[in-house]
Amino acid sequence: MTRPLRILLKSHGFTLLLLASIAVGAGLGLALGERAATLKPLGDLFLNLLFTVVVPLIFFSIASAVAGMSSLRRLGRIVAAMLGVFVATGLAASAMMLVAVELYPPAEGLSVALPDRPEVAPVSLGERLVGAVSVADFGDLLSRKNVLPLIVVAFLVGVATAATGERGQPFARLLASANEVMLKLVDLVMYYAPIGLCAYFAHLVGAFGPTLLSSYVRAIGLFYPLAIAYFFLAFTLYVWLAGRGRGVKAFWKHIPAPALTALATSSSMATIPSNLEAARRCGVPDDIAEVIIPIGATIHMEGSCLSAVLKTALLFGLFGRELGGAETYLAVVGVAILSGTVMSGIPGGGFIGELVIVSLFGFPMEALPIISTVGALVDPPATLVNAVGDNVSCMLVARLLDGPRWEQREGEGAPRPAAGA
Repeated sequence: MTRPLRILLKSHGFTLLLLASIAVGAGLGLALGERAATLKPLGDLFLNLLFTVVVPLIFFSIASAVAGMSSLRRLGRIVAAMLGVFVATGLAASAMMLVAVELYPPAEGLSVALPDRPEVAPVSLGERLVGAVSVADFGDLLSRKNVLPLIVVAFLVGVATAATGERGQPFARLLASANEVMLKLVDLVMYYAPIGLCAYFAHLVGAFGPTLLSSYVRAIGLFYPLAIAYFFLAFTLYVWLAGRGRGVKAFWKHIPAPALTALATSSSMATIPSNLEAARRCGVPDDIAEVIIPIGATIHMEGSCLSAVLKTALLFGLFGRELGGAETYLAVVGVAILSGTVMSGIPGGGFIGELVIVSLFGFPMEALPIISTVGALVDPPATLVNAVGDNVSCMLVARLLDGPRWEQREGEGAPRPAAGA
């Protein structure tokens, strides 16, 4: 074995293994078709392991990061910078798709029959907001269906620990120790990733391959190339702004594992563990990564913004309404960002966001299954952009807070050495 090949395998061996497993899975999906569903349990096992780990990982990563801050002022700066970056990148993604749908209308030639009206229970805005950020019982926090309330409680636990001072330090050390244990558990789960991703990707290709050839092909044909272009071009630009050439090199070296996990599982939550590891390897300070990535998996959805604009334009065309004018454009972008922030980080998520699109623009409820179908078809690349965008946001926030040499910052929040780095 030549020296360059040994270096390649040492540096990128696991990434190459994941790529090979996904390629094998895609081949099996094409060959087996619907019979590939027999492999789905192997993929579900991988997802179940990740989802079992992700709830305590979110809690301990956020709580330990906040508790470990000697200055709550820095925490406020991180949150403020995070929200600014989230909104800015969401605007950029939405505007990009808005230009694309004007140049290439997704509803042109589309002919679909409106299905029966789905049953949707009426829920007031106040109830929806309360339910989004809180639960009625502590035990409900232990479900991945309540990620945002979990984040809120973890954040408050970290603040309370830091505010307790010296008496809270034993608990702060417990949180930090538990976080390290959970990260090691993630490493163990990832050993199964090649098998799990192969099986899950085979199921996806076998199930959705024929659907891609249906009447939705124009909308899908617009979204996939645009999402891929955004992934490579926009993210490279953002990372260059954050860290110039050093940042770009580190990002593309360490991002393949979380990117492939997101693409195969269609879950931002399932990508949190590998996203945290990639951020550390890129030099992002722990206090930034451990706050932004778990929160971003729930409320930062650039891919969902792309998807929301596509769905809105599709309905405008399908129902013969003109998508034009500054007011309409601003409304579409605003709804895209709004629906992106309420998307859930679970496979097949986004129903609430789709309901927002239908209701705010006055479309009949019969339109909901139409864009739900589109949402299912674009879910893998949308999740890819969603999850990787969280990592990019970490680098941008680090640049804003710690200057151009953020990856070399020492002291509070400095990254711990990554295993095998």
